[in-house]
Amino acid sequence: MAARKSVLKPAPRRPELERLLAASIKAGVTDDQLQDQRVSFAYGNAPEGSRITKDSARKAVSHGRITGD
Repeated sequence: MAARKSVLKPAPRRPELERLLAASIKAGVTDDQLQDQRVSFAYGNAPEGSRITKDSARKAVSHGRITGD
């Protein structure tokens, strides 16, 4: 049987990743970016072969039919 590495040890330090994450959190998200994320989510999760387009998802988001609450 092959030797297995333990997965229960702490993750390695990644200072560059931690710096980028902290900068991202500090910058926050604008309302426009949040709306773009909602459009992308709605369009990306539409069933294959549906008539949902990126534009129809954008209209649904702008009319409040999709909310983050």
